[in-house]
Amino acid sequence: MNRYIKLLASGHLITDIYQGALPAMLPFLISEKHFSYAAAAFLIFAANISSSIVQPIFGLYSDKISAPWTLPLGVTLGGIGVGIAGVTSNYAIMAVAVAISGVGIAAFHPEGARLANKFAGKNKATNVSTFAAGGNIGFAVGPIITTELLLLFGLKGTVVLAVPAVIMGFVLFTNLDSFSTKLKSVGEDNIKSGNVVVTPDEWKPFANLTATLLCRAIVFFGLNTFLPLYWINVLGQSKRSGSTALSILIVTGAIATLIAGRVSDRIGHKKVIIAGYTALIPLLFIFINVHNIAVATILLIPIGFALYTPFSPMVVLGQKYLPNHMGLASGVTLGLAVTIGGVVSPLLGWISDNHGIHAAISSLTIVPIIAVILASILPRPKIDLVEIKKKVNIS
Repeated sequence: MNRYIKLLASGHLITDIYQGALPAMLPFLISEKHFSYAAAAFLIFAANISSSIVQPIFGLYSDKISAPWTLPLGVTLGGIGVGIAGVTSNYAIMAVAVAISGVGIAAFHPEGARLANKFAGKNKATNVSTFAAGGNIGFAVGPIITTELLLLFGLKGTVVLAVPAVIMGFVLFTNLDSFSTKLKSVGEDNIKSGNVVVTPDEWKPFANLTATLLCRAIVFFGLNTFLPLYWINVLGQSKRSGSTALSILIVTGAIATLIAGRVSDRIGHKKVIIAGYTALIPLLFIFINVHNIAVATILLIPIGFALYTPFSPMVVLGQKYLPNHMGLASGVTLGLAVTIGGVVSPLLGWISDNHGIHAAISSLTIVPIIAVILASILPRPKIDLVEIKKKVNIS
C-alpha cells in the first residue's frame, strides 16, 4: 500500500470520528443543557442535511477542478464545528456549528475518494476499500472517544476532541504539493502506457447502483439507531451492553470492508455485492427470532460482514459508471446515498412507537431482498469492457 492511500485513509478516519461524535453528545446536551429530544434530534438533522446537500456539489467541483485543498479544510471544519457545539450555550450557534461540521465532512469525501481511486493503481477495490475502512473505523471509535472525553471534562471536552482534526488538517495541508505532483505523475504514466480510456458516463446504471446503496443505508441506519434499544428493551440488557453490541457490528464491518475490496479485485465487484446482500437475508431473519443474548451477540459478526461487504465494491463501481464525473460519483456513493438512509429512521421510529422495536427491526428484513434484485441487474461498466478489449487486441 502506498503512502498516499495510507494518508488518505488516516484523514478519512479522523474526519468520520466527528460523524460518530454528535450522536454520542446528545445525552450530555439533554442532561446539561436541558434540551428536549426534539431539539437534540434537530442537531443531527442539521449536520446530516448540510452534508447531504453539499457533498454532491463538492463532487461536481472536484470533477471540474482538482481540489486537494478540500481535504485539510474538510477535516478541520469537521472537528472545529463539533468543538464549538460543545462549548456554546446558544442553541442557534450550536446548530450552525454542527452544520459547519457537516459541510466539512462533506468536503472531504468526494476528493478523498477521487484521489484514492487515482492513486490506487491496478488494485482499485483493494485501495479504495482501505480508504473506506478508515472512515468506518472513525465512525466506530467516534462515540467511544467522545463519551470518555465528555465524562472526563463535560461538554467542554469537545475542545479536546477537535485537536486531532486540527493536527490532521495541518498534515494534509503540508502534503498538498505532494498530492498535486503525484496526480500529474499518474496522468503522465497513463498517457505513456496507453491506459487513458475514454468512455461515456453511464447514468442509468449509476442510478440503479444508488438505489442499491440506499438499501444498505436503510439497514445500516436502522441497526445503528435501534440496535442498542433492541438490546435493552427486547433482550433485557444494559445500556453499556447495547453500546457494545453496536461497536461489535461496526468494527466487524470495518474489517469486512478491507476484505471485500481485496476479494472484489479478484472475482468482480458485482459478485461480492450480491453475496453480501444475499447473506444478509437469512442472517437478519435468524437474528429477529433469537432471544438468547450469547447467540444474538455472535450473530452480529456475520451480520456486520454481510452488511459492509457490498460497500467498497459499490463505491468503485460508481466511479467506473461515471469515469468523467468521479468526484460526483464518490460524493453520492460515500455521502448522499448513505445520509439519505437516515430519512427512513422516523418511519422506523413510528413502527417502534406503535408496534414495538422488534417490529421495526423485523421490517428491515425485506430490504436486502430488494437489494439483491437491484444488484443482479447491474451491468458491467463499459470502461471495463473497453479495457478488456484493448488487452485482447494487444495480445
